[in-house]
Amino acid sequence: MTAPDPGAGADLHLELPAEGSRRTALAQALRDAVRSGRLAGGTRLPPYRTLAADLGLARNTVADAYAELVAEGWFTARQGSGTRVAEHPAPRATRAAASAPTPSAPVHDLLQGKPDPASFPRSAWAASARRALAAAPTEAFGPGDPRGRPELRRALADYLSRARGVRTTPANIVVCSGFANGLRLLASVRPRDWAVEAYGLPFHHSILEAAGVRAHPLPVDEDGAVTDRLPTRPRTLLLTPAHQFPTGGRLLPARRAAAVEWARGTGGVIVEDDYDGEFRYDRKPVGAVQGLAPEHVVYAGSLSKSLSPAIRLGWLVLPDHLIDQVLAAKGLRESWASALDQLALADFIACGAYDRHVRRMRKRYRQRRDQLLAVLAASAPHLRATGISAGMHAALTLPPGQEVPTLTAARAAGLALDGLSAYHHPTAPPPAQEGLVIGYAALPDAAFTRALDALSEVIRRVEE
Repeated sequence: MTAPDPGAGADLHLELPAEGSRRTALAQALRDAVRSGRLAGGTRLPPYRTLAADLGLARNTVADAYAELVAEGWFTARQGSGTRVAEHPAPRATRAAASAPTPSAPVHDLLQGKPDPASFPRSAWAASARRALAAAPTEAFGPGDPRGRPELRRALADYLSRARGVRTTPANIVVCSGFANGLRLLASVRPRDWAVEAYGLPFHHSILEAAGVRAHPLPVDEDGAVTDRLPTRPRTLLLTPAHQFPTGGRLLPARRAAAVEWARGTGGVIVEDDYDGEFRYDRKPVGAVQGLAPEHVVYAGSLSKSLSPAIRLGWLVLPDHLIDQVLAAKGLRESWASALDQLALADFIACGAYDRHVRRMRKRYRQRRDQLLAVLAASAPHLRATGISAGMHAALTLPPGQEVPTLTAARAAGLALDGLSAYHHPTAPPPAQEGLVIGYAALPDAAFTRALDALSEVIRRVEE
């Protein structure tokens, strides 16, 4: 018999000011209750309907406050288990603890690359997982196929052809545990020299370096990588053509054609990182370069931006001549991607839930993008934001000499964000521009508004 939960249905004594935002006041009162130790880790909170009735608030007000504290890490929420206080250690009410210095931590997370965790479609994913588990063949519970589950490869072939203009069959798709895993596999079968964009993710640069790859950085401008300057020595080219990371340029058709001609002329391979191609706002979707030359392009995608980085699934769409090499590098036993997650994703795509989620998030992220641009237009109209037609981040160009002081002031104000120079390849010529890379997807609405206010104040103070 399960012991009764002492926190279930418990009353909460909360004092809210008579003026100001009710949700903000409630969220702050709950934070204070956790900090003081009155709400211990693991305590189950009353249902939001109950607390709303007790405090005389609207149900949505309490639900939004709960969601905000879940996103900030104060609370946890699981279906069937309710909302609980996260398992933080209770503060010690001692003189030594009170006088000990505490390290400052960012309050406002504006780092790029993070989708909204509160928008994960739990119910739809759970339904797909249940259906997939019930229908799974017996052999799905044995040793895995290094190519990935056939159900997922079929679903991906249909989706990528329809939504991204990729030309493929299930036989050319290899499932991996995300783009980084796929990049490691490709670097192991195509070592030596790669051409890369002068701006990119340092983590990806380190993967190539660890594999013994010598990088040849390409200049990047507002139209993406300058592919008419491709060196002849590299035989592999890493591109983010739909939305250059992190500057945001869309690779022009002429530059796409130049990259394809380079690959055909040299026998080279283009690795196309389509990290956020589904989220396009102001223009028609940009199709994959792979559709122009399937025999010379590896198309790489994952769920880390479109759905969640918690589901470690990605895919490589390979030319025929690379399939056996990549499978040999991967090994005979699939040790990366869960077969059950693959089956769930196959159902999630096939039943239309993935398309519905992408459409919903595209609308939400566009609203966030618009909110960011409105604040910048009002507080810093002289600064230019790039990369705003797609994705989950924007690059804000700063005057020379202002990136470092702006980042310093931002950290002091509790803002977590990166400078543009952090993504510049270390062997490329010195960058000509400075700026900020601002992620706008992950924070709850109220927290995002506060973060933008703090960012505006930081920019104003640095420019004074």
